[in-house]
Amino acid sequence: MTPVALTIAGSDSSGGAGIQADLKSFAALGVYGASAITALTAQNTTGVSGIHPVPASFVTAQIDAVFSDLEVGAVKIGMVAQADTIAAIADGLRRWAPRHVVLDPVMVATSGDRLLAAEAVDALKVLLFPLASLITPNLPEVAALLNEPVASSEADVERQGKRLLAMGCRAVLVKGGHGHGAESIDYLIDAEHSVALAAPRIATANTHGTGCSLSSAIAAGLAKGESMETSVRNAKAWITQAIAEADRFAVGHGHGPVHHFHGYY
Repeated sequence: MTPVALTIAGSDSSGGAGIQADLKSFAALGVYGASAITALTAQNTTGVSGIHPVPASFVTAQIDAVFSDLEVGAVKIGMVAQADTIAAIADGLRRWAPRHVVLDPVMVATSGDRLLAAEAVDALKVLLFPLASLITPNLPEVAALLNEPVASSEADVERQGKRLLAMGCRAVLVKGGHGHGAESIDYLIDAEHSVALAAPRIATANTHGTGCSLSSAIAAGLAKGESMETSVRNAKAWITQAIAEADRFAVGHGHGPVHHFHGYY
């Protein structure tokens, strides 16, 4: 059986993040990718100049079309834009009950542009967190979700991760890319334990789509039957190399994309 993953997210017209990054990640890791688009964005490597949400009813139609025909092994959720879209996604997930759901709570783009309406944050936590196998916030997103300062120690990260777990998700990956030091340390936290995953911090401005690609890589691993910890470890290693190879590209004038297909060319 061909492993299949579905991404439910926004479209990035410059191709480095969102749906486009998700499908590239799936393909690079040997998984067939399907998509349900929640919003169109006019964006490039320097910023987002426009967002056009897809009607919630059509998001539903896309989700139902995919699940009614394809054997979806895992779902990745990225940019959801607004509250009625979140409700439609939650209804679809409850209806089709996929085994694995990786939720990347995308709130702000790499460029600093807001991608989630402020009034939709509560809907994200109440409706989607309880359906998620894993959520993958970065340090500033964790702070925003909890209305707390950004964690400055491992103890703070673990405490904040436990607070997110209490909202209903089964596991949390707190991403350390916005931290400091020679290593970028992510923390995988579930009810039983916390695992620190370290990788060298790479000096590059080409990080557009990093969060999208990491969460998609985790979903790809789950679709192939890997355990959660194995999927996260493999995805961390893959995205680290994709960032390390990003400067081989010369794309755009801002934060360029990572190199999804570094294993091939």
